[in-house]
Amino acid sequence: MPAHHFLRRQPNWEDLYFYKKADVLYQLTFAFTKRFLKVGDRTIDQMVQGARSGKQNIVEDFADGVSSTEMEIKLLNVARGSIKELKEDYEDYLTTRKLCKWDDHHPRFAPMLEYCRQHNNQEDYSDMYYKATDEELANIALTLCRQVDKMMTTYLEQLEQTFIEEGGIKERMTAARLGRRQTQNETIEAQAHEIELLKKRIQYLEEELRRYREQ
Repeated sequence: MPAHHFLRRQPNWEDLYFYKKADVLYQLTFAFTKRFLKVGDRTIDQMVQGARSGKQNIVEDFADGVSSTEMEIKLLNVARGSIKELKEDYEDYLTTRKLCKWDDHHPRFAPMLEYCRQHNNQEDYSDMYYKATDEELANIALTLCRQVDKMMTTYLEQLEQTFIEEGGIKERMTAARLGRRQTQNETIEAQAHEIELLKKRIQYLEEELRRYREQ
C-alpha cells in the first residue's frame, strides 16, 4: 500500500444528502423556535443546539475521518444522537400542544414524505420557515429527522465494514510499511537473480576465452 493511502479518501460532505438535510433541519429549527417558542424558554437553546450539533458533527466527522475511521464512527454516532434528541423535542411540542403528528393515515403525510425524499437543499424549504404553521413545520422536521437518521445509519454500516476490512490508520500504516518492505525485498531478490545470471555469463565467457587461447 503506497504511503499516500495512510489517509482515507473522503467524499465531499457538502454533497451528501444527509448533511444537506441536517443543514435544512438547523435552519428550520432556528426559525421554528424563534416563531413558536417564548423568549427565555430553555427548549429554544436545546433544540437549536441539537440541530447544530447534528450538522456540525457531520462536518467534523469528515474532517477527522480522513485519518481515523474510529473517530468518524464516533462523531457520526454523536450526530445521530443529536438528531434523535431533536426529533423527540418536536414530538413533545406536538404532544403537549395537542397538535397532530402526521402518520400514514393523515392525508398530507404521503405528499410531505415524498417531498422530503426528493428535496435536500435550503432553497427547497426556506419559503416555509416563516409561512407554515407550527404543526406543518414540526411534521416536516420529524420527517427530515427520520430520513437523516436512516441515511446516517446506512453510512455507519458501510464505515464499520470498511473498518473491519482495512482497520484504522495504525493498521493502514503497518500495511503500508509491510507493503513497502515487500516491494524492497522483491527488488533485492530480482537484483540478486540478475547478478547470478551475470556471474554465469562471465564464467561462460572466461571458459570460452580459455579454450580459444588453448587452440
